[in-house]
Amino acid sequence: MSALDSVLIQCPYCWETLDVSVDPSVPEQEYVEDCQVCCRPILIHVVFDDTLTPHVEARAENE
Repeated sequence: MSALDSVLIQCPYCWETLDVSVDPSVPEQEYVEDCQVCCRPILIHVVFDDTLTPHVEARAENE
C-alpha cells in the first residue's frame, strides 16, 4: 500500500488554502470533500502524470 500525498488546493467558495491528501496508486480520481473552513462541498479532480506528480483541480460541486 502506498502512502498518501499531501497537496494544497484553494476553496472555490471562501478562497482559503487547504491541505488535502491524494492517493498516488490511483492515476485519475474525482471525489467530493468538504472545505475545512466553510464546510461547503468541493469537487476535487486529481490526475497523476508519469512521474507521479499530482495535478489537482478544485471547483464548486455544482459548477
